[in-house]
Amino acid sequence: KQVITKMHCSEIVIAFGQTESSPVMTMTRRDDPVELRVATVGRLLPDIEGKIIDPESGKDLPPDTQGEIVTRSACVMKGYYKMPEATTNTIDKDGWLHTGDLGVVDKNGYYKITGRIKDMIIRGGENIYPRELEEFLFTHPKVVNVQVVGIPDKKYGEQVLAAIQLKNGQTATADEFIEFCKGKIARHKIPKYWEFVDSYPMTASGKIQKFKMKEIFEKKYQN
Repeated sequence: KQVITKMHCSEIVIAFGQTESSPVMTMTRRDDPVELRVATVGRLLPDIEGKIIDPESGKDLPPDTQGEIVTRSACVMKGYYKMPEATTNTIDKDGWLHTGDLGVVDKNGYYKITGRIKDMIIRGGENIYPRELEEFLFTHPKVVNVQVVGIPDKKYGEQVLAAIQLKNGQTATADEFIEFCKGKIARHKIPKYWEFVDSYPMTASGKIQKFKMKEIFEKKYQN
């Protein structure tokens, strides 16, 4: 929305894909309503198949049900160079590329990304999706950025940790955020650990490195 209003790029669209799908799978259209252009990654492009599946069973899921996004088309790579095992783990026998991305698709064919399978936290047998928690915590007026990761736990398998970057001049406590969560999200999703940080480990291209965050906090809470 800021790109539209501040940069006057009224026809901006969003695309989704990965290198393995050469590279775009879905895209919003210029004539889509603004809300769809900012809240979804659009519909499948011509001659490209896509669907949502249960990441454990592989079964197709109905609209508005979260699962793994898979795609199939002539655009999908043949495989990773000299890496047959990695190729087999990524492209199944029917030619579907497993993106590793979690998402939903509505009845009109608009896809929305909800997270990454590898980032999913399993606490006491319950699946917790970091992106869902991050989007909720973003609604707190003091938050400028937030990242959620899982920390190993002997009793529950994993516990939830939220690393929060506050707006300039703001201070906060874990208790304040726990109260903010109560009654708004499920109890088991409320983070056990709260960290207030000035920055996050980043790649050279500006992407947050969650695996490095996990390493840092695992060492802290396991000692």
